[in-house]
Order: sequence, then structure tokens, then C-alpha cells
Amino acid sequence: MADPDLTVLLLLALAGFVAGWVDAVVGGGGLVQLPALLVGVPGATPAQVLATNKIAAVWGTAVSSATYYRRVRPDLRTALPMAGIAYLGAVGGALLGLHVPKSAFNPVILVMLVVVGAYTLLKPSAGELTALRWSGARHTTAAVLTGFAIGAYDGALGPGTGSFLVFALVGLLGYAFLEASATAKIVNLATNLGALTVFLPGGHVLWEAGLVMAATNVVGGYVGARTAVARGSRFVRGIFVVVVGAFVVRIGGDLLGLW
Repeated sequence: MADPDLTVLLLLALAGFVAGWVDAVVGGGGLVQLPALLVGVPGATPAQVLATNKIAAVWGTAVSSATYYRRVRPDLRTALPMAGIAYLGAVGGALLGLHVPKSAFNPVILVMLVVVGAYTLLKPSAGELTALRWSGARHTTAAVLTGFAIGAYDGALGPGTGSFLVFALVGLLGYAFLEASATAKIVNLATNLGALTVFLPGGHVLWEAGLVMAATNVVGGYVGARTAVARGSRFVRGIFVVVVGAFVVRIGGDLLGLW
């Protein structure tokens, strides 16, 4: 397969920056990067698209995780066990993802986004303040089970993982949006690493496209994390609703053949 030309690389770089910013604020950067890769590198296999998306995303996620940790201080007693189990889920999911056809991506993502968006709109008070539903072992159990399920999804498909983590941390566990975003970044870093544990030895990464997107993803992740911390949970919730709505329209339109 031929390497992408300069125009394609510039568009992928722009997609990497936007994805990094979106991912740092509310998650879901893969919903920007994956379509960009599918369009920019049409000859790539599903495994190559997933692997290249991960090699780009892992760097931006690492930077935004560090930025959030310094400024928000999420509870590591929840974040670290959740991240550890999510890593294992992502390894298993990535093994399945090697056999996932491209046609499976959009329908699954669309259904999940509609559910997430509907819940957020119907419960406007969700995520304003942290009010944990459980404590102790029940809280940790709910967190790690959620981490495993979303980690497996991230390894197999990936797009929207950060948004689904934020949604689960807010809607299921009871965190405020800002603290949920900070925790989600740590878990999402683990799921990216889990997927790469499978994809790297298999030689699936398209390195030229992946490194270009990684560089701009880092910048976007840093800017996005600082923006979210400065603006607070209300801002994060608003961006979350806008991003989810935009992705529902875009993916739904693709499935209906509108564009």
C-alpha cells in the first residue's frame, strides 16, 4: 500500500489535533480519527485502521491524563483498579478486533451514542456534583466491571470509548463531569496500551500516518485538558452533548446514505 501524500498527511494532522482536544474534554476522539483514517487511507485493513488510531491516541491520552492528574487529582483508589482491569479487557477486545469487518463499526457506535446522548439530555442535573452511588467494595466492583466492559469495546472497535467512560462514571458511579473526565483519561490510557499490546507485535500500525497524528494529538490533548479544567463541569457537559449529537448526525447520515 502506498504511503499517504502530503495533502492527506496534513488532513490527518488536523484530525489528530481535533481528536486530541475532543478526547481530553469529553472523550470520543476516535470518532474523529477513525473516519479520517478510513477516508485518508482507504486501502488500509480494519486492523491497520484500529492500530494506527491507537498509536496516535495513546500519546494525547497520556498528556491529558497527566494534566488532569496535576490539576484535578482524581481518586486513584477508583482510577487505578478500573484502569488495570480495563487494560485486560482491551487486550481481549483487540484480539477480537483483528477479525471485525469495517461494516460493523458505525451501527454499533450509533446505537451506543444515542443511548448516551438521550440519558445526558433527560437528566440535566447529572454530573454537576460528585455524589457517589456506592462506597467501598461495591463502588470498586462497579468501577472495575465497567472498566472491563468498556476496555473490551475499546480494543475491538474503539470510537467513543472516552465518551462512554465519562457517561458511565457520571451516570452509573455518580461522579461530576470534570472528575469523571479526569478518571476516564487514566482508564482510556490503559485501554489504548492494552490494544497496542496486541496490535504492535502484529505489525498493523501505519507508522507515517500514525506518528503525524500522534504529534498533533498530543497538542490537542494538552490544550483540551487545560480548557476543561479551567471551565469546569458545566462546560464539559455542554461540549459532551454537542459532540455526541454531532457524531449521531454524522454516523446516522452515513448509514442512511445522506452524504
